[in-house]
Amino acid sequence: MTPGQLRQHLESLAAAGVLDIPRLQLEGLAASAEAATSVSQAAAEAQEVPAAQPPSATVGAAGWVALQPLDAAMLATRQQQLQTLGTEVASCRRCEELACGRRQTVFGAGSPAAKICFFGEAPGADEDATGEPFVGKAGQLLTKIIEACQLSREEVYILNVLKCRPPGNRKPLPDEVANCRDYFQQQLALIAPEVICCLGATSAQALLDTTESIGKLRGRWHRFGNAAVICTYHPSYLLRNPAAKRDVWDDMKTMMRHFGCEL
Repeated sequence: MTPGQLRQHLESLAAAGVLDIPRLQLEGLAASAEAATSVSQAAAEAQEVPAAQPPSATVGAAGWVALQPLDAAMLATRQQQLQTLGTEVASCRRCEELACGRRQTVFGAGSPAAKICFFGEAPGADEDATGEPFVGKAGQLLTKIIEACQLSREEVYILNVLKCRPPGNRKPLPDEVANCRDYFQQQLALIAPEVICCLGATSAQALLDTTESIGKLRGRWHRFGNAAVICTYHPSYLLRNPAAKRDVWDDMKTMMRHFGCEL
């Protein structure tokens, strides 16, 4: 990587809100950029996964495209649009039972420039208390999964189908999913991720408009608009069934291979 390319890369990271870069990562940028390009191109040529693209100027430590290269103005616009939508969601009363029982809505969290969105089911008690998605035990496991993919929560975007906690953490009802559909669809349209990872049957069925089980949806790529979609088990399911962690790890390896990264 030439000095000019390195400068361009750092400016892209800063525009995306990434300001703290470990020294070792800086020292390895040149090598990782060259290796990532060759790996991604080879994967695309072999057609191992759909829509694989060579890395742009923004290359993460894992050697893949971590964030969309947005300029400062575009990033600010996207952040403002998400904030406006979040304000609208906060005052929503489409589901009266949920609106009366919630402490607050849980809109979403992460980078507006994320290449990957993790799409879950609904907030739980911890999320309802904090206003942040995936912060309870299932959320802590999701964080470990993200970090095992050589990512951070700040590099991805996390959201749920429902923005309010269902009573007793029950499964969302069909009309509740329908009421929240345009909210999560607007979120995904604004972020425009390259990959959406559906966590569990509820999110996969809501996004893909299907009744297939998560077991049948796993192991193959799907499509939602311009985004590639991969489905896997919800972290809460893994807490009850630890043996399924191997399946989830296989799904994560498939997802990261899409970006030319072998875990």
